[in-house]
Amino acid sequence: MAATAPTAALASSSESPLDAAPLAIAGVGLPVIAGGRIRNYIFVSLRLHLGRGQTAERMRVKEPYIRDALTRAAYRTPFTVADDWNVVDAAALSASLMRSATTLVGRGAVSRVEVFSQVPRRRTQVLPG
Repeated sequence: MAATAPTAALASSSESPLDAAPLAIAGVGLPVIAGGRIRNYIFVSLRLHLGRGQTAERMRVKEPYIRDALTRAAYRTPFTVADDWNVVDAAALSASLMRSATTLVGRGAVSRVEVFSQVPRRRTQVLPG
């Protein structure tokens, strides 16, 4: 009887034991580069939705490597939006981070990346020319 109690509690839970809570990564500063110059910095907060069998605790150990890979990618191929220096291209950022996550933590460990906040260091306008 006691062995079935935890199973019943898990069944009533909204999450199955295989579905992990997303891992939040806050405050990653990414450059906005245009014309070969840094025009602004955007502080991005992300949620990594984890794949089956992954836990936030296991992924948290890899967080510094994920942050580093994201920052390096942003300098190598900036996620700049051509007509707005106050945001980054969330789709390009997500695609880049998914590729990096496959290398860093394995295929399927991250099912998707969600950018839920972008805060510019300063409000700036795109300069004509």
